[in-house]
Amino acid sequence: MSTAPARDQVQAAPLNWWWAFAPFAAMSAVHVAARAVEADWLAASTKLTLMPLLAAAALWGLRGRWQNGPAALVLAALLFSWIGDGAAALLPRLPELPVMLGAFGLAHLCYIRLLWKYASVRGFPRWALVFPLWWAAMLLVLWPSLGSLAPAVALYGAVLGGTAATAARCSPLIATGGVLFLGSDTILAFRIFMPESMPDITSALVMLTYCAGQGMIVAGFLRTFCRPGIQA
Repeated sequence: MSTAPARDQVQAAPLNWWWAFAPFAAMSAVHVAARAVEADWLAASTKLTLMPLLAAAALWGLRGRWQNGPAALVLAALLFSWIGDGAAALLPRLPELPVMLGAFGLAHLCYIRLLWKYASVRGFPRWALVFPLWWAAMLLVLWPSLGSLAPAVALYGAVLGGTAATAARCSPLIATGGVLFLGSDTILAFRIFMPESMPDITSALVMLTYCAGQGMIVAGFLRTFCRPGIQA
């Protein structure tokens, strides 16, 4: 049975697992830099290493508990994120954008379950009301450009906002990660559907906020969950 940590009980897990994030952080820096200087060959070759490196960090942080439900959820979220990252390369015969939306949608559902059950430390803060407003505003602005993908984008936006809202119930580190993940996909949506409004540098910004958001969510979850007294 899950035991949700109270707000005043959240403590940092032992620091000996933080170093496991170093390979992910280093590769993220290389990838973002490659995007910034438009070194497409380097960006392409590093992109599919990001989520496996983050999964390795999560496994190290969860050592001794990796067989439990939370481990399955966080690894599933990273697996679906990896599929979304590499939709064109991994599933070249399928349309890229629908595959991306579907894979990342599943990733967000895993994060919502993970954070709600195993990392929440409070109820919804009032500022989380910004997320349904964000969803409505995004649809209002993008709808004329969405075409047949409008229903899928609307559904994806709902689960993306759901992750950010659920993250707001967690530690500041997770909440920040949720906002950055939402920010990344917001910029990406404008790059895909309204490319004329976005300068080239926003390609690097998409990946900077994406990598930081994913890393903060996973690190924040480990920090909350992997402390004495919390069980799956």
